[in-house]
Amino acid sequence: MHVSAVEKDPSTYEHVAPELIGNQRNIVISDQAGRSNMLARFRDIGLEVDPKNPKIGGLIEVVKQREFDGYSYDGADASFELLARRALESVPEFFKLASFRVIDERRWNAKGEVITLSEATIKVDVNGGHVMTVAEGNGPVNALDTALRKALLPYYPALSDLRLVDYKVRILTPNEGTAAVTRVMIESADETGARWSTVGVSGNVIDASYIALHDSLTYKLFRGGAEGARAP
Repeated sequence: MHVSAVEKDPSTYEHVAPELIGNQRNIVISDQAGRSNMLARFRDIGLEVDPKNPKIGGLIEVVKQREFDGYSYDGADASFELLARRALESVPEFFKLASFRVIDERRWNAKGEVITLSEATIKVDVNGGHVMTVAEGNGPVNALDTALRKALLPYYPALSDLRLVDYKVRILTPNEGTAAVTRVMIESADETGARWSTVGVSGNVIDASYIALHDSLTYKLFRGGAEGARAP
């Protein structure tokens, strides 16, 4: 769909105006996206960019390469906005991952019942310091999320109301079985009612989850106007 044609005469592409049914027009960003698509999405997210900015061409190529690698920004609005802003202006680095480790244990307890436990250890650099936290969770992703939030909350109290409301995994290379590359989509929300989606891709599902989680936390802080960590 060519964006300029849609904007000139939406009726040639839409049988009903989306606003009439409580919806809105969504310009898809994919490996087929061109400059018009990008400019339309910039307007949607409030990003003012000179249409002749040479960096737009570079961003289009980055999107195409990342789509080839398995990323999909159709439905991952927050990840696309962060990608665009990093390419065209700047986004603060609120924290930097040093490492993480996730351990899963499945065993029988004293009652002969099967139980599973997940524990995550994470090390991050924040506010010029090095922080390590350990947390348990209901599964490896929840443990990782809990450990990361535990490390960051003393510096960024605004993260206290963030919650993950949806988590989806898609296998991108099904012929490779359990060694397949996976795409993780995370939907997040906060107490204001705002919702946003992020995406991560990796051969390791926990790593893909961390990438999407990192974008979710960064987007929350960026949209909230956070500039840097404060002393805990």
